[in-house]
Amino acid sequence: MRKMWFGLGLIALLIGMTLGGVAAWRGQPGPNPYASQSTQTAPMLNSTLANYYAPLSEDEINGLLYMVEEEKLARDVYLTLYNETGLVVFSNIAQSEQRHMDMVLSLIEKYNLTAPGTLNQVGVFQNEELQNLYDQLVGMGSQSTEDALKVGALIEETDIKDLEDWIAKTDNEDIKTVYSNLMAGSENHLRAFVGQLEAMGVNYTAQVLPQEQVDEILSSAPAHGMGGMGGMGHGHGAMGGQMKAAQDGGITNTITNAFAHAWKWMRGFLGRFGI
Repeated sequence: MRKMWFGLGLIALLIGMTLGGVAAWRGQPGPNPYASQSTQTAPMLNSTLANYYAPLSEDEINGLLYMVEEEKLARDVYLTLYNETGLVVFSNIAQSEQRHMDMVLSLIEKYNLTAPGTLNQVGVFQNEELQNLYDQLVGMGSQSTEDALKVGALIEETDIKDLEDWIAKTDNEDIKTVYSNLMAGSENHLRAFVGQLEAMGVNYTAQVLPQEQVDEILSSAPAHGMGGMGGMGHGHGAMGGQMKAAQDGGITNTITNAFAHAWKWMRGFLGRFGI
């Protein structure tokens, strides 16, 4: 009788070992691999370059003050066109442009610069050039839904071009990092607007950038940021299916191997007691 209970106990142990092996395979949170690294040596996280500081050139100062209003231009035009067209894409991307403004504004504050005092006023700009451009773009986009989407694409192409120019004029690492993130966002936005146009049967032609560059952006995978998420849906689903199949097969193999290993160990253990 004692042998029977002892055997049942070992079987329970076997099951526990097997389930433990499966849990280990599925993984548990580990330590942060960057916890011991400074923000300047860790990968590009939200806190990257937080402690970085370098004197700004006149071009870098001008670039920050211009770009915060250019991102505001995009936000304000999209908010206005959303009210006129009701297209959700304008509302979504306007929110992204607000985050872009915040990113640039954080650098303006970091370097103790004076931000334009009109950032919270929709359609009002300190830079006269951008004020005129805002008025023109709203007028163009108000003619039709197609025109509104083309204005969105025009703004994003212009944004990409300006960011390329400002990056070429800066040596400051945190400014380059922010500008690169803004550019990735603008590329996503461009994909989103062009995707809407193509859904309407409209073939899009580049308005600012070389056609080859626009074609390359449109055919490339979306980067992190708002916009262009519609194209990611199908890819994510296909990837998810592949990952699920791999995980299902991995679980089966893991259970089989864990059980076999535990059974072999238990048989050897029981043999010592003559069971």
